[in-house]
Amino acid sequence: MSRAQLAEQLTQIAHQAGKAIMDIYARDFEVTDKQDNSPLTEADLAAHHIIVDGLKAISDLPVLSEESADIAWQERSQWQQYWLVDPLDGTKEFIKKNGEFTVNIALIEDGEPVLGVVFAPALNTTYVGAVGEFARVSKAGEMTELRPAIHQNDEIWKVVGSRSHQSPQIQALLDQLPGDTELVAMGSSLKLCLVAEGKAHLYPRLGPTSEWDTAAAHAVVNAAGGTVCELEEQKPLSEQQKPLRYNQKESLLNPYFLVSC
Repeated sequence: MSRAQLAEQLTQIAHQAGKAIMDIYARDFEVTDKQDNSPLTEADLAAHHIIVDGLKAISDLPVLSEESADIAWQERSQWQQYWLVDPLDGTKEFIKKNGEFTVNIALIEDGEPVLGVVFAPALNTTYVGAVGEFARVSKAGEMTELRPAIHQNDEIWKVVGSRSHQSPQIQALLDQLPGDTELVAMGSSLKLCLVAEGKAHLYPRLGPTSEWDTAAAHAVVNAAGGTVCELEEQKPLSEQQKPLRYNQKESLLNPYFLVSC
């Protein structure tokens, strides 16, 4: 199966999950807390089951999802290919009903995200990226190619920030940039997609994320020609070059990272 065909199937699965999410979004829903005190809704679980069943129908690869992440490192460490899924990224945004939440499905090969679909059902927007082949966004049925924006000398730096996680360390990073900066606030994995789309130049993340939070949008960024690197605070922004990789350790937490073009 070609990457284009696979991307189409993943998009259909993501849209099915998004429909289930929106059915719940339109009414009152219950919110519970997971062990890490992060919120969980019935929409997370409904989307999880739809995605896992959909992936099992098209592939024999293992699936790692935020809602079924208790797979031992001894088993995971043997995986060369697998699906990495966040059924509902931006649960806090979902609860706030601001529309900035996403369905995320990524294909990981040897630690690299090579194919990703990010669907924002409330915004009717789908990002799809296959590394080395294509990167595109569909908004209300209109599809365009993704192209990151290279910063020009006379431009204000547009820097993506999180609505839910603001770090006092961010300003120290922004002070390294020549010229003025403008914070572009956004929730969920849409933050990475803004860089892929050319609506922001940088997204530095100095806060906690898990691998499923970033993988699908990371694939979109890479496919569009951008980069996602580990962010080592002792190095200047211009020297951040170590690619962010997946399933390289027992912990599923990401290091700090920088998304750029």
